[in-house]
Amino acid sequence: MTKPKLIIRPALELVAFLAIAIGVVLRLVYLGAREFWYDEVLSLIVATGQNVNYKTPEALPVPLRDYTALLTLPSEANLGEAIATFRNVFKSLLGDVHPPLSFLTLHFWIRLFGNSDAATHGQIVLFSLIAIFAAYGLGRLLLGHRGGLLLAALLATNPYYLSHSLNIRMYGGLVLWTILSAWALLELIKFSTQEETKEAKSQDSRWLILWNILLIGAVTAGLMTQYLFAYWLITLSILVLICDRSHWWQHGLRLGFSVLLTIPWILWGTRQQLRNRPNLGGQFDRTGSIEHLWDVAQTLGTQLVLGDWVTSLPKIIPIVTGCVVILLLTACTISLWKQGIRRSLIIALVLGILPLLLASAVDIISGKFTVSFGWGRTMIFILPGCLLLVTLWLEKAAGKWQMPIAVTLLVLYLGIGISDFSLRQRWMFHQVADIIQQQPTTPTLIALNSNAWGHVLRLAYYTPANPPVMLLAQPPAKLAPSLEKVLNETNTTVYPRIIWLDSANPVWSQLKTEVEREKENQKIDKLLQSGFKLTQKQELSGTMSMDKFTVKVYTRAGDS
Repeated sequence: MTKPKLIIRPALELVAFLAIAIGVVLRLVYLGAREFWYDEVLSLIVATGQNVNYKTPEALPVPLRDYTALLTLPSEANLGEAIATFRNVFKSLLGDVHPPLSFLTLHFWIRLFGNSDAATHGQIVLFSLIAIFAAYGLGRLLLGHRGGLLLAALLATNPYYLSHSLNIRMYGGLVLWTILSAWALLELIKFSTQEETKEAKSQDSRWLILWNILLIGAVTAGLMTQYLFAYWLITLSILVLICDRSHWWQHGLRLGFSVLLTIPWILWGTRQQLRNRPNLGGQFDRTGSIEHLWDVAQTLGTQLVLGDWVTSLPKIIPIVTGCVVILLLTACTISLWKQGIRRSLIIALVLGILPLLLASAVDIISGKFTVSFGWGRTMIFILPGCLLLVTLWLEKAAGKWQMPIAVTLLVLYLGIGISDFSLRQRWMFHQVADIIQQQPTTPTLIALNSNAWGHVLRLAYYTPANPPVMLLAQPPAKLAPSLEKVLNETNTTVYPRIIWLDSANPVWSQLKTEVEREKENQKIDKLLQSGFKLTQKQELSGTMSMDKFTVKVYTRAGDS
């Protein structure tokens, strides 16, 4: 019985090492493998401090390069101008719905490395690599060396985290603060509860300062990254009461000091945000109490299995997947409990399931649906705890099935993550730029039936500065009359080429019915066909409905 264990143990460690290495390589390979999605350009314009200069397009064409300039840091000739830029970053933050830390770190990162896709994604990739290392530390503390490797491997290959490790929003960083805070708190609990000689404790106390700094810093960073991290703060407080009640006040002081450090922003920044955005808490009202259960299932199915594929799937698939995940996690819990592995099990359940239940309870009481908002990304801090529960079962209860199940799960994760990046199109606006470059010296007017900032800024970021490109961006109901006015006031020699970008989802200005949409499209077609000819038509699609466009290229009648 001993010999198979000796064979399996190093083999499983090797598999875990290999999975971690592949996860790291994938993050580096995919640094520039996709365009910014809708919300990422918001992070970029806030981080540059240029959000205060953004103006919604009006009913007249404007140079597209004017918007391109907003996605770079303004030129600064002296310290005073640099301070002005930094002041504008804070002004931009006050119109957002998130705390400032992720935007501020991105601002300084851009100063060092620039604003390209690969450069900006590099920051969050670095955070994710540190998180993978921290996951090893957390797993090693609770389960030993092999348990740490398994937890790190599951996090490194998890398709949901892989996607958010290449996303300049705040969610990838949030996982880092989650893992660091849990690891540091459990180390401090271990120090408080262990029975050792004074000499041994004296040696361990050298690390005490480090764990205190890590705990306070990680909790503060999490609270300054996302407001819903408050659920995680409550979770850590409950963990203290379960694992080290006799020293609750020392741990309470540490967590309380973290909250204290956020008070200046809460008193100034959050109040300003609430004034500018009364819906800061979210307005996600729906009908039907059963939907709260579906939200929980959808979030678990997305985070633990489907990853970013969820944006292209019918809603029923993540719900069904989540129900299967719930059954499997329940089975793991029962198995571990029966085997008497209860302390580690309780810790894993507290870190993974408790914050999800807290958020769901608040949703039920408030009548809101925040748990699955954004395909579960607002609750991404439950992911490490859920993976810890899976790791615990693999390490302590899987028995002879440990190796095949671990390998199967890691291969499944890698398959889902790699297929997400290799099979799904994420180059919509690059294709528009390629169309423009087909006639590199031809002045062009882009008519876009959306004035949503995400569409405008993404188009501006990927469109080349030359040839001269003008933009007419209007809601669907206003584009036809605006375009007609522009063409009547000019002549066809001014715009020898017109590119009509028909957005399937103009975000905030959709027409009520498909009939209305078709009617407006016919107006534009008729208007353009009077002096131009249709030379190219192309369908563009991405991973979300807001990425779907129909591109029609019209050239002046008589031109080749």
